Amino acid sequence: MAERQHPKATPGAAAGIEITAQAAEQDALLTPAALELLAGLHRRYEATRQALLGARRERQAFFDAGGLPDFREDTAAIRAGDWRVAPLPAALLDRRVEITGPVDPKMVINALNSGANCYMADFEDSTSPTWDNLMTGQRALREAVAGSLTFTSPGSDARPGKLYTLKPFREQAVLMVRPRGWHLDEKHVRVDGSAMSGSLFDAALFCFHNAEVLAAKDRGPYLYLPKLQSMEEAALWNDALGHIEQALGLAEGRIKVTVLIETLPAAFEMDEILHALRGRIAGLNCGRWDYMFSYIKTFRAHRDRVLPERGQVTMTQPFLRAYSELLIQTCHRRGAHAMGGMAAQIPVGGSDEASIEANQAALAKVRADKLREVTAGHDGTWVAHPALIPIARAVFDERMPGKHQQHVLREEVTVGRDDLIKPSLGTITREGFEGNVEVCVRYLAAWLDGNGCVPIHNLMEDAATAEIARAQLWSWLHSHELHLDDGTPVDFALLERAFIGLPKRIGDRARIPGGSRINEAIGVLDRLTHADEFEEFLTLPAYARLD
Repeated sequence: MAERQHPKATPGAAAGIEITAQAAEQDALLTPAALELLAGLHRRYEATRQALLGARRERQAFFDAGGLPDFREDTAAIRAGDWRVAPLPAALLDRRVEITGPVDPKMVINALNSGANCYMADFEDSTSPTWDNLMTGQRALREAVAGSLTFTSPGSDARPGKLYTLKPFREQAVLMVRPRGWHLDEKHVRVDGSAMSGSLFDAALFCFHNAEVLAAKDRGPYLYLPKLQSMEEAALWNDALGHIEQALGLAEGRIKVTVLIETLPAAFEMDEILHALRGRIAGLNCGRWDYMFSYIKTFRAHRDRVLPERGQVTMTQPFLRAYSELLIQTCHRRGAHAMGGMAAQIPVGGSDEASIEANQAALAKVRADKLREVTAGHDGTWVAHPALIPIARAVFDERMPGKHQQHVLREEVTVGRDDLIKPSLGTITREGFEGNVEVCVRYLAAWLDGNGCVPIHNLMEDAATAEIARAQLWSWLHSHELHLDDGTPVDFALLERAFIGLPKRIGDRARIPGGSRINEAIGVLDRLTHADEFEEFLTLPAYARLD
């Protein structure tokens, strides 16, 4: 789809910055002072960002040539040292249940009102980064912080729309914001002719409009940082956030962060990442779905490390259990929280017997997952749906009576390189293969249509889970001589049959998000799976199709 261009050069201190799109009320967000902050960040840090993205490519080339990730020799002193991160603020001491979701006004209100301890407002994996979505999200968060956000659902002549309003501030979840990862540009904001970092755009604009109010309430600003691969990438965040603090008159270290450990290279640098951010970091999070995707991507040339279908790659797999336990041990040694991850299940609606049984099974899986996390020593967990908050809270309340369990040091844990990269046992079923095709196509269609968080077959799918599906398909199809558990060869003929069978699996396209863009999504997936070279992120080529 062709991008609509609305060039707008900004005079004065931010000369050289162009906004190439328009959305409602964006001038109230992109003020001259805000643009000056954005331009300054780009000019100061873009070269470093590009160098670090180049380092990612070099690292992956090493893996593609047969190399294996390992703990760094040059940072051994950091891992061995006796140091701790800065004390945590009161608002982040108890994070037993966090809810995550996109940044549309209805979601923001419902999440802040949900009863969770924290709400991670997500500009990344659960938001399709259309310009309108980004502006709507920034506006919704600014109004939420100010306490004025409302939303009225569409109504009709017979039935008025429902009004959504915020609970009093003290009853709201603590707001945390996840900007996009370092690899993503914001194509609609160009500084001196080049697109600026989506990460810095999201984080800086949020802080510009909300930091003063949040600081006065002792509520941050608080961020979740995604997709890091190294301590140098963490150090770039630390420097950039320090620049934002100085520009906005905030105390040093006022902006607190939690880092998602959701790439395989980052699992070998958890101590180093905590150290690079030690003045502002509150914890690390087990971003399990992106971590599985990163494992597949890292070992895309290693035929002995192909993962079985997604449903068989649970947190009990040795490489995932090792990653989780190492994260807990590392965080608690350093005085940081070790946050658990997301269970993909969501409540199943319906009053018939089959629906009731399916709902009970889904909730049982969530309960078991949270029990595993709290027993292992995690200080909190994620849910994607408000109805799951009481379940997660009950499990953590029973096993974690205090605000956290940093006293659980897990000193018995010994994790070496081979533990973190251990191959997984399992199979590929026909349902698993065809399910990956369906999830990827349906999610991508919704994403292209502006929806970044989609329930599919009673699971909440976002960009991370779609990436698993896409990466597994490429990995399986390019591994050669793989077979389904029934003996069928895993080849492009099998993929073609899965595409042919999609209409029957999907049903009425008009009833699903992004149904009108299914054919476009099939085309994108077909090209990505046939390509000889693995595309680093599904969202990179897809982003070119967004307004």
